[in-house]
Amino acid sequence: MRKIKKYANRKLYDTIEKKYISLDELAELVRQGEEVSVEDNETGEDITVSTISQILAREKTANKDEMTSGILIDLIRKGSGTVIGYAKKYNQLCYNALTMAEDEADKLVALLIKNKEISESEGGRLKKELKVYAESFRKWVGDKVDQRVAEVLDKMNLASKEQVISLADRIEALNRKLENLEKLQAETKGEMSEKQE
Repeated sequence: MRKIKKYANRKLYDTIEKKYISLDELAELVRQGEEVSVEDNETGEDITVSTISQILAREKTANKDEMTSGILIDLIRKGSGTVIGYAKKYNQLCYNALTMAEDEADKLVALLIKNKEISESEGGRLKKELKVYAESFRKWVGDKVDQRVAEVLDKMNLASKEQVISLADRIEALNRKLENLEKLQAETKGEMSEKQE
């Protein structure tokens, strides 16, 4: 894996080639199938997702008519684990943002109640409505991420988890049938041996 460090001045440094590279050069590395990891030089934080998102945004702006899913497939063709990893990170980012928003909403409602701008019962209803909205939004984001991962896996011609489980179940069923046939064949041979004696 090629490690790229991002400095405070937004410059990217390729630790393998020992030189600075541009976002376009990084995009080209990924298109060529290179697996990359981008790290904030100061904090050590993995910022691969945000950097790839920046590349995708630039690509989308430059090629408004092209589908970004095709670019994404190029970026992640190294394997389904990478796709799922990015999807999980994206999902987690959305989940964290929603949790922070819920916390802020709770603080705001508490402040409104404290300042007597709304009653406690109105505050309770408002919190309930916000929670329902946040849950439905969280589910929507999860569904969209799952849908995109499935589309990418399908275009990459990789099996989904459900397909692998289904195939494993079918193989297990065939193994049981084969064992039964082998047992039946052994019994038949045993009976034939007894008759010949």
